[in-house]
Amino acid sequence: QVQLVESGGGLVQAGGSLRLSCAASGRTFSSYVMGWFRQAPGKEREFVAAISLSGRITSYTDSVKGRFTISRDNAKNTGYLQMDRLKPDDTALYYCAAGHSFGQLRQFYNYWGQGTQVTVSS
Repeated sequence: QVQLVESGGGLVQAGGSLRLSCAASGRTFSSYVMGWFRQAPGKEREFVAAISLSGRITSYTDSVKGRFTISRDNAKNTGYLQMDRLKPDDTALYYCAAGHSFGQLRQFYNYWGQGTQVTVSS
């Protein structure tokens, strides 16, 4: 089992940047695919990005391609989501997740953090 704790959220103006972190503890972080999801008020939780065990393969939802970058440091048991050129539509509670299958489906991920709030003002 792995425990995940997100940090780095906050309030930022449109066009600004934030870097989210996901600290993992428990079983070996490098054994898990890592993903980021987000949930805006009144909407379903949606996929944002995923990264493979080694970090060589990444996937993004279309709306964040070219603006967000997912990465991981297995030596530090930490994953990251660098968010640039933020838009008000990016406002949501952001969750990191870990699992054994690479992809965009929520059911691929067995472990979830509590989330960190990102608010982008216009």
